[in-house]
Amino acid sequence: MSDLTAVRHPVPEVVRTLDVLAKGALLLLMFLAVTSPDLGNMEDKGAHARAIGYPLAAFAVPFIWYVWWRERASFPWAADLLITFTCFTDTLGNRMDLYDSIVWFDDWMHFMNTGLLTAAVILLTLPHTTSLGRTLERAVAFGATAGIVWELAEYVAFLSKSTERRSAYTDTLGDLTLDTLGAVVAALVIFVLWRRGQLHQAAPQLAHRSALTV
Repeated sequence: MSDLTAVRHPVPEVVRTLDVLAKGALLLLMFLAVTSPDLGNMEDKGAHARAIGYPLAAFAVPFIWYVWWRERASFPWAADLLITFTCFTDTLGNRMDLYDSIVWFDDWMHFMNTGLLTAAVILLTLPHTTSLGRTLERAVAFGATAGIVWELAEYVAFLSKSTERRSAYTDTLGDLTLDTLGAVVAALVIFVLWRRGQLHQAAPQLAHRSALTV
């Protein structure tokens, strides 16, 4: 057992509530997508792959915290909410048929969701004393990699069997560009908030590391 004092930070009730509600809604939407993919506008869009991947992503932070962090830090609710929210919004967007009915919706989701995921990764892995250069480096590394992994998974899950594969190359280049831009914007926002004295308690598992680098 470590001799370091456990770090426990208070968390706004609204953040915890939104996180729990988003997880519950995500599981419900995933169940509906698998049982009735046509009703959820998920037919031929990798519904089963999403039903496996999204819950795993949404519950990854709780698992990691419970196994490795719970003895020394409170739960990182903000980062967990950002991850869960990305899975929920993508599923909800399909459920409401926004990807097919709004031309720019897919572009917006690539920019926004990659940005939110990048913000979560930054909060989970970097202390608030991190320099701008290192923050941007982490953001681009994660954002670009996540974008490539998503495009590959998307192709394997359903694009390889879809007529959309004819325009997939151009679409993929645009998506990767938006993924990277979203990651950079997220890094800049997080860095500015850090310098303004905010989000210093968003990653309690890094509190000891942050103190050592001051």
